[in-house]
Amino acid sequence: MIKRKIAIMSLMLMSSVAALAADEVNLYSQRHYPADKEVFSLFTEKTGIKVNVVTANADELIERLQSEGEKSPADVLITKDAARLHWAESEGLYQEVKSELLVKNVPAHLRDPGMRWFGFTQRARVLVYAMDRVKAGELKTYEDLAKPEWKGRVIARSASNIYNQSLLSAMIATKGEKEALLWAVKVRRNMARKPQGSDRDQIRAVASGLADVAIVNSYYLGLLVNSEDPKDRDLASKVKIAFPNQEGRGAHVNISGIGVCKHAKNKDNAVKFIEFLSSKEVQSLYAEKTYEYPLSLEMITPLHRSWGSFKPDTINLKALGVNNAKAIKIFQAAKWE
Repeated sequence: MIKRKIAIMSLMLMSSVAALAADEVNLYSQRHYPADKEVFSLFTEKTGIKVNVVTANADELIERLQSEGEKSPADVLITKDAARLHWAESEGLYQEVKSELLVKNVPAHLRDPGMRWFGFTQRARVLVYAMDRVKAGELKTYEDLAKPEWKGRVIARSASNIYNQSLLSAMIATKGEKEALLWAVKVRRNMARKPQGSDRDQIRAVASGLADVAIVNSYYLGLLVNSEDPKDRDLASKVKIAFPNQEGRGAHVNISGIGVCKHAKNKDNAVKFIEFLSSKEVQSLYAEKTYEYPLSLEMITPLHRSWGSFKPDTINLKALGVNNAKAIKIFQAAKWE
């Protein structure tokens, strides 16, 4: 009788542990924004599922998943670039997800064709120019930056920056390696200084007169517009955004993205979490708090509208990962430090 009671108690304990495990989801995330914490809390409030987060850079998280193997506690991996998503997928770290809601909410070019990763915010890589030195409409394409009239007027981040690598990867996919190399060489020659600094540094430099145009992600301008530092707000008021290639392939976009880890212990919760990120409520929250673009450009904020509407490049972002190694070699050949 006693043994039977112990056995029953053990089963009850095991059920309790299983129930507890079922009420959580474990994230490995490259993102580090206050808005993410707000989203996590909202998810827990609505579902009762606790969100546990480990943050580090994407390379560290991917290497950690590789070393942990089947013992990994991670249910999802979040990165800030499609190339890293592709890398994780190519290493077999994601698993396929079947979700009609994600098919509906995430445009096809912003998700893996094999349904292993999904974008949840868009990041337009645009041209920011000085209002007093560049006329509206003077810059129409990324290719314009390679023209002789822009010599000594362009600035950008280093070639090690994943956003620049992905921009060049998209160019390789649409124009070929030779054209991409020629562009990189000419733009490097047109630069006002050695590639350096962050996207915000590029905007500050243009506004301060060091150069006339910079390649940046648009949401960094949003961060300066809403900065607590009045100097940054003043600098932001001196520049405007040009969305390139509007008569052609469209402006390059990247994503923050997410996928379910291969050895996820809480797969159902992980899928629920990804679906939650694609919801209108969360999409609006990210657009308002991080200034990234939502999955649907119909949900943009007044700040986004002030920059103007734009046509995005709809190349499948898997190409950014496929061509990443080629982009790095081209940057090296172009002496783009």
